[in-house]
Amino acid sequence: MYPEHSGHVPVERAVEVHQPTPITPTAVTPAPLVPVQPGSVPAVASVVLPDGRVVTGYAMNPVQPEPVAAKPPVSRAAVNVALGGVGFLAVCGGLLLLTTFITALTALITQLITLAAVIFGGWIAVQVFSAGGSGGNTFNIRKAVFKRNHFNG
Repeated sequence: MYPEHSGHVPVERAVEVHQPTPITPTAVTPAPLVPVQPGSVPAVASVVLPDGRVVTGYAMNPVQPEPVAAKPPVSRAAVNVALGGVGFLAVCGGLLLLTTFITALTALITQLITLAAVIFGGWIAVQVFSAGGSGGNTFNIRKAVFKRNHFNG
């Protein structure tokens, strides 16, 4: 990381210093200022201060800002149309949400009915196809009894 130590003296380098040289304008003489006289001499005002000093000077008119352009009035019909449009959009949005809710509720009820039918149908299938301990679907024809043209099994 560091250079190894060597026994010789480092070489000094000559440093050149550059001084900036100012640029002198090439004989440009400014145009002489010509005083402009006002068209009319304003009136001189003198004011006596409470301590007795007199201050004399020219009266200056305050700077008047440019008048702001008046906004054109908005007609009541335009306001009513805009508010009616906002109300109409709100009602349409509410109806859209209502129909979406009804559609989702209908789909949920349909799925619940289908689920109940599947569960109930499965329960019935288990009852029909299972052997229920008492013989269930077997029938002994020899023990059957016929009475008055009716079969009692």
